[in-house]
Amino acid sequence: MHNHRLQIFWFEALFFKERTMFADRAKIYIRSGKGGDGHVSFRRELYVPNGGPDGGDGGRGGDIIFEVDEGLNTLYDFRHKTKFTAKNGEEGGKRRCHGKNAQDLILKVPEGTIIKEAESGKVIADMSGENRRQVILKGGKGGLGNMHFATSTMQVPKYAQPGQPAQELWVLLELKVIADVGLVGFPNVGKSTLLSRVTNANPKIANYHFTTINPNLGVVDLPNGDGFVMADIPGLIEGASEGLGLGHEFLRHIERTKMMIHVVDAAGTEGRDPVEDIYKINAELKSYNPKIASRPQVIAANKSDLIYAEDEDPVERIRKEFEPQGIKVFKISGVSGEGINELLYYVAEQLKTMDQKPITFEQEFFPGDELIHENLPYTVEVVDGIYVVEGPKIEKMLGYTNLDSEKGFLFFQKFLKNTGILADLEKAGIQEGDTVKMYGLQFDYYKE
Repeated sequence: MHNHRLQIFWFEALFFKERTMFADRAKIYIRSGKGGDGHVSFRRELYVPNGGPDGGDGGRGGDIIFEVDEGLNTLYDFRHKTKFTAKNGEEGGKRRCHGKNAQDLILKVPEGTIIKEAESGKVIADMSGENRRQVILKGGKGGLGNMHFATSTMQVPKYAQPGQPAQELWVLLELKVIADVGLVGFPNVGKSTLLSRVTNANPKIANYHFTTINPNLGVVDLPNGDGFVMADIPGLIEGASEGLGLGHEFLRHIERTKMMIHVVDAAGTEGRDPVEDIYKINAELKSYNPKIASRPQVIAANKSDLIYAEDEDPVERIRKEFEPQGIKVFKISGVSGEGINELLYYVAEQLKTMDQKPITFEQEFFPGDELIHENLPYTVEVVDGIYVVEGPKIEKMLGYTNLDSEKGFLFFQKFLKNTGILADLEKAGIQEGDTVKMYGLQFDYYKE
């Protein structure tokens, strides 16, 4: 597959239909479907004067699911439509007819999208790496029909369970570019020129700040088979970490990079001091996110073709300052190509020593956890030797929890403990092996 020449592939990570409208961030409202209500009805058969209850169960409400779509590279579509609601489950029917389950609502996003709870900014899901599909909000379970509630003492139950309510949430979508290497540096230092030289990416280049409106990804494929993805991050300025200029909009894109190439104008063509510039940019990175600042970096001392200093070689000055700090300096020219191969091979070798898994963000916000803190009532009763726990709090928890999954079961255990339900069961005299019933769920009690 690889020829003995530099093979290049490219794609633009993001594009914007309006120059000032960024399509890498969107705030949307999502709501799962409500469960269908259970039905109250009784058999009406010829020659059967008092038929028993035959009300069917309600259908399940639709889940809200996020899914990675390889063909997408922008969140632009979420700028036009900001509210997404799954369908409700169908109500149960006569003759034990089960209400129809609602279809799940699947929202397609580009790889690299972070889903955050809008108010707290906490991560709900990172749609990258192995995580291609995730249920964000569970649809409510359908309510039980009255056929479930017949007992020896109540043979004509006129009660059916309502469907579980929907879940709703405002979420923030953020697209963070997935690249191995990020190009950072002040505007006009030659990052775009470097990217266009080593890849076929074709960024717009002009001599003013924030020319590069959209981050570009270029895939560098070296002749020895090594390759890596390089992202050109638009030029930073002092104060970017505080959101000055467009700083915040772009800084988020380097959060996934494993390594940075710090491009600096070694020739000082705009009258800037390259050593000072490096310290300023590193200070911005540290201020934004100390983890990013601590990642490995190399310095590409660019515009070597324009160095005419007779007294002191500015590249040597940069080397003396930063190489004792463990930061390697390469003298390069984006125009002539000097030193670029050495830089790329060094970066490829460094990447080999790093964790090959993409940098992902751990979940911090669990929609189900909110149930624990919600002040909804419940009751604990002993009926025919069975400990019955009911009430809106239990209904809601059961509606949103998948007890078949390990996460769901652990949440269920935490829920019983943190809400005081376990303590109330013990007060009621429960012993190991006794049965607990929560609507359609029944289990034996064993102390941890």
